[in-house]
Amino acid sequence: MTAAESAYRPGSAGGPRYLPIADHGLIGDMRTVALVDTRGTIGWYCCPRFDAPSVFASILDADRGGSFELTADVPARTKQFYFPDTNVLITRFFAPDGVGEIQDFMPIAGDSDEIDRHRLIRRVLCVRGALPFQARIAPRFDYGRQSHRLTMRDGRAVFESPSLSLALTASVPLEADGPDVWSEFKLSEGECAVFALDVLGDGVMPRSCPIAEAESEFAATVAFWRRWLSASRYRGRWREMVHRSALTLKLLTYAPTGGIVAAATTSLPEQVGGERNWDYRYVWIRDSAFCVYALLRLGFSEEAAAFMGFLSKHVSLRGDGPSGPLQIMYGIDGRTELPEIELPHLEGHRGSFPVRVGNAAAHQLQLDIYGALIDSIYLYDKMGRPISSDHWEEVHTLVDWVCDNWDRPDEGVWETRGGRKDFVYSRLMCWVAIERAMRMAAHRGLPANTLRWQRARDAIYRQIMRRGWSVPLQAFVQHFDDDVLDASVLMMPLTKFIAPTDPKWLSTLDALGRNLVSDSLVYRYDPAASPDGVQGQDGTFSICSFWYVEALTRAGRLDEARLAFEKMLTYANHLGLYAEEIGQTGEQLGNFPQAFTHLGLISAAFNLDRALG
Repeated sequence: MTAAESAYRPGSAGGPRYLPIADHGLIGDMRTVALVDTRGTIGWYCCPRFDAPSVFASILDADRGGSFELTADVPARTKQFYFPDTNVLITRFFAPDGVGEIQDFMPIAGDSDEIDRHRLIRRVLCVRGALPFQARIAPRFDYGRQSHRLTMRDGRAVFESPSLSLALTASVPLEADGPDVWSEFKLSEGECAVFALDVLGDGVMPRSCPIAEAESEFAATVAFWRRWLSASRYRGRWREMVHRSALTLKLLTYAPTGGIVAAATTSLPEQVGGERNWDYRYVWIRDSAFCVYALLRLGFSEEAAAFMGFLSKHVSLRGDGPSGPLQIMYGIDGRTELPEIELPHLEGHRGSFPVRVGNAAAHQLQLDIYGALIDSIYLYDKMGRPISSDHWEEVHTLVDWVCDNWDRPDEGVWETRGGRKDFVYSRLMCWVAIERAMRMAAHRGLPANTLRWQRARDAIYRQIMRRGWSVPLQAFVQHFDDDVLDASVLMMPLTKFIAPTDPKWLSTLDALGRNLVSDSLVYRYDPAASPDGVQGQDGTFSICSFWYVEALTRAGRLDEARLAFEKMLTYANHLGLYAEEIGQTGEQLGNFPQAFTHLGLISAAFNLDRALG
């Protein structure tokens, strides 16, 4: 039996060993996150921060990953939803004799005296009738590589490993079972039980979490999220989905530095059973810059300012390293070394091996990041607050470097591992980098090498028009002097490189629609026509689907754009969350939830709303 086949063998609770990626919700405290599935199991949790080794990772290995199971102890239907306008997750159980629910959340420390306390709270309530529950807490530290010691005292369980210690307190009795803890209890209507998991160390000692305190923490957490969301200026047609995407992007922000991670997880597969499994718990310059754009559109300027702070404090402009003055990605603390390793003891989600931590793409050359970053700075200067003189000097340095290096082959926006090429998208975003800097200089009267910048900008434009256009396809293509289509060129009218009704662009849009679009869902490219150095196939790439909506919108094809957008909304999971890709049968694939997808949704909704009037 293969690992993928074994994924369908029954688990300990009688269900499948792995639930689909889409059957999960997200909670967090802007330092880390946890995934909670529709059975009430936490199957992914790294603490005390996004990129720390996992404590619960049963989503990657049902046997060795560790989990926090909490569920009704009788057959029950379940539903999952967010407490309105918050990131507090409710998992509700419907059984013949009663209805109960779990309220999962992480309190927001803010600037309190307990900034170093990392706490996960699970409130269990019986809202009708009576219902028995069972819990099993089975941490597996350091991706399951470290053993731990369990100590039970004063009604508290302490899990101690060489690298991390956790304390579990509960308002119901706990029992030891080897290295794990379990509990069985019954609640009647109106009764409540509480479980609280705390990270110990750095002066943080175990603390109980009585029912009254948990209720107070719940109220404070709800108030925090509602207060934050109230700053949104979006009042359009798709308010619920846009606001869920905004709340998700906020959860993916690492508050201590302002960095925004690309996704909450590692190694969730782009193809089940395949090897396209990557670690996305880092700060991609491109993804973060696009997040800044999306949040600024909604009126959240503080997040943009925080990301500018991340750049100033944690990203130093180097000389001409492997990827120029910037890396394509950084650790959430700004570190530059993210060594990629495989974890052979974990089978991977539904047998999708290898499981990887770290990311070897960190030192690739991806020229497009300069355009994404400078465009976000331009928008922040325009919609947030004027950038400082120091920031302008950094922009000036970056643009000078782009002028010297734009004509180099690179690995491209999709981080291919099949060798460097002259990607059209990379050239396009180099054009954006120079053009946006020229706009800022002209608007603010800032010093600039204007003539030099203009010569480089115009040379890029002419090169794209000459070598990025395929006469046989009558379309702009993936890389120069070839006839391979790529959805990244959908950004050409979005960045104002070409008029959205230019005949060449409309011909390209039609070519993409015929070859890469499947019922409104958009593939990045065809790996068979353009080998990328990795085995297996992609699903459709969700941000490309939202780019397609925007391109249709700007071309004036509003009925098509609206239908494509509404169809795309039906592929969200039950909570309005998206992974990176969508598979052949509509399943979510890749790391989850994906910032790229949610920022694309916000941008598409904003611009389509405006066009529809």
